[in-house]
Amino acid sequence: MALKVAVQMDPIERINIDADSTFRIALEAQARGHELFYYTPGRLCYREGRVTVYGWSLEVRREKGNHFTLGTETEVDLADYDVVWLRQDPPFDMGYITTTHILDMIHPKTLVVNDPFWVRNYPEKLLVLNFPELTPPTLIARDLDAIRAFKARHGDIILKPLYGNGGAGVFRLDPNDRNLASLHELFIGISREPLIAQKYVPAVVKGDKRIILVDGEPVGAINRIPAEGETRSNMHVGGRPEPVGLTERDREICAAIGPTLREKGQVFVGIDVIGDWLTEINVTSPTGIQELERFDGTNAAAKIWEAIEAKLAAR
Repeated sequence: MALKVAVQMDPIERINIDADSTFRIALEAQARGHELFYYTPGRLCYREGRVTVYGWSLEVRREKGNHFTLGTETEVDLADYDVVWLRQDPPFDMGYITTTHILDMIHPKTLVVNDPFWVRNYPEKLLVLNFPELTPPTLIARDLDAIRAFKARHGDIILKPLYGNGGAGVFRLDPNDRNLASLHELFIGISREPLIAQKYVPAVVKGDKRIILVDGEPVGAINRIPAEGETRSNMHVGGRPEPVGLTERDREICAAIGPTLREKGQVFVGIDVIGDWLTEINVTSPTGIQELERFDGTNAAAKIWEAIEAKLAAR
């Protein structure tokens, strides 16, 4: 069955077609005969009971420098679509949150992936708090005394913005570090949001595993190795992807969180595991499916579309 699919994403001309997961999802949709429509978050409108956007019909191809063709700009009603993809990158700010509220107005009649209500209520660094037995010791706080006490208890910690992404603003504070107060002053001066601190997991030197889950089931993983001299393993900041298998502990973690993801309509999720510990559950705009496909041939994009098509067929 051909579907009408709208993709809410960052400007398509800027993407890296060898790494961008949204591009791979669109390419797979097109191969399955689905009709694509593209728009950026700033074009989303609520007007007199309707959710509309200005955007373009879209064709994609794996050709660098010529990876897309747009049709004539037009206004459409998203209620007329079968699927809308919520795929812009963070920051998870009020602009992002507002798009989830607006898309709530058409979901679930139009299937929004991932479910915008739970994207809004389960941002990456907060959903893990529901699974304390799976995570390293974690603190969410803005108060300097609380962060100092946490550091005194655990010695070696990671400190980062609660709603950051891509490794930006991530600091390791080891037992000899004396910069906590200065860093706190810096963060508090630029944001009203709390910070997140976690006990440092030494196994990160061996990599930060990204596990891809589709409708709550693991389909594969890649390992991201930090660059020389780096604590962060994010590919945005030089982390090197490598093939990796799933361990029994990885499967235990996935089995514990999978039912929640499935129940809350989180079809495409990427979780981060360091050693034996779950550190993030990425639901906003997860990545990693292209690297996974190159390493072991797993077509996660096809599995994602199979899950979506099955949900629509079951209605």
